[in-house]
Amino acid sequence: MTTTHTTHTTHGTLDGSLDGKVALVTGGSRGIGAATALRLARAGADVAVTYVNGKDAAEEVVRAVRALGRRALPLRADGADAQEAAGAVERTAGALGGLDVLVNNAGVGVLGPLPALTVKDVDEVLAVNVRGVFLASQAAAARMAPGGRIVTIGTCMTQRVPGPGGTLYAMSKAALVGLTKALARELGERGIAANIVHPGPIDTDMNPADGPTAPAQAAMTALGRYGTADEVAAMVTWLAGPDAAYVTGAEFAVDGGFAA
Repeated sequence: MTTTHTTHTTHGTLDGSLDGKVALVTGGSRGIGAATALRLARAGADVAVTYVNGKDAAEEVVRAVRALGRRALPLRADGADAQEAAGAVERTAGALGGLDVLVNNAGVGVLGPLPALTVKDVDEVLAVNVRGVFLASQAAAARMAPGGRIVTIGTCMTQRVPGPGGTLYAMSKAALVGLTKALARELGERGIAANIVHPGPIDTDMNPADGPTAPAQAAMTALGRYGTADEVAAMVTWLAGPDAAYVTGAEFAVDGGFAA
């Protein structure tokens, strides 16, 4: 997802909880991905970020990470391409010396009435949101040592679909819940955790907090407001850190009470 802001906000000081770790954030050039990359860097991780079209934005994130004293790597990788989805993991590990944290953030959304959705729409969404996440997770699991973390970005629409038009998107993200739980079982004996975070209405250029539907979306939350990318990034970074060592196979809603 992408943000309306050209600057990235991360709160708090360098805490060192991820010192020596290497993280890959897919779709990390803007929005939740960029905020997460910077949060992870503040916690001590070296970070690679993937992008498809946002080269300049990705390089901006990389500069910000390096300014924190961490190594950073921009990678062009399209999650819809099977080789590139897995290849981003290999390129990260090769350049930064391993991989400890994978954040599956890259995704696409095609919204519209059920009769209007085409086979091309289905293939596009499933290629990025499901197949690409699976292949990246598969490649990451092969690289990770005990203590590794896979954190996937889902959506509040897996828990509550408030109206028509979201069938394909909700289906694709719901598949990631099953993937996360299965990964937790498969990788648990190796000490690798997998969890999924469900953002609610978040201020992005795809869904801005000042957009025409924003008042209605905000009213669906218990808190009555949009969230920020940094609020989602805070949860992701906690799941990547030592305090979440006994947390796996779980869903976390960062949605202001959207699903309450």
